[in-house]
Amino acid sequence: MNTEQQEILSKVPEVTLIFWIIKIFATTLGETGGDALSMSMKLGYLESTGIFAVIFIAAVIVQILAKKFHPVVCWTTIIATTTVGTTLADFADRSLGIGYAGGTAILFTLLVASLMLWYRTLGTNAIDTVSSPKSETFYWVTIMFSQTLGTALGDWTADTAGLGYGGGAVVFGTMLAIIAMAYYRTRISHTALFWAAFILTRPLGAVVGDFLDKPVLKGGLALNRYSASATLIVLIVLCIIIFSHKPAKQIH
Repeated sequence: MNTEQQEILSKVPEVTLIFWIIKIFATTLGETGGDALSMSMKLGYLESTGIFAVIFIAAVIVQILAKKFHPVVCWTTIIATTTVGTTLADFADRSLGIGYAGGTAILFTLLVASLMLWYRTLGTNAIDTVSSPKSETFYWVTIMFSQTLGTALGDWTADTAGLGYGGGAVVFGTMLAIIAMAYYRTRISHTALFWAAFILTRPLGAVVGDFLDKPVLKGGLALNRYSASATLIVLIVLCIIIFSHKPAKQIH
């Protein structure tokens, strides 16, 4: 596949170091932004989920209708999945009383089912093949499940497992480092490793976001959620402007 064909077919970002940096910024923003709406503005988890869901659906429609890869559109959609994932997981875990463990188990099942159905339907879930409306739909549904799972998993690790935000960050950071080593030193499918890393960046962002905005007595820094979210948005925008962004290349 030549460069011209790649740019025509691919509508998601190339997986580079800057991709992972923006992804972690985006997942952290999802936590602080979701908490800003549901907690600081006191709209509640259900109402906040409804607002973010509308934004997410609108962003996905724009992304699918786009004729080629647009970094701003794509990253806006990814950020939308992180915010709706945060409030949706909090609603299920706290308002519905499912709990972190129950929410994690349900969302993990939905995520695996989404990946399996995607693979059985199209024969692959490699990101370089995300170009048609059908593959993009699978892609964004899978990402939304992964972001929601990440919130529940991050909260479960930090709270129920008692590791705290710092401990949770160490756990997920270590797991990501192991995946990075496997990428370069083993023959494990790069597509499988990509999705494992993509999933784990969300709980990492969740515990980092909680560490930034939760009260000091709970182990956080008690930073203002609005200013923290604004800072993360600025960092993401700068990364998009300063660095080059290309459509995804084959990783499998």
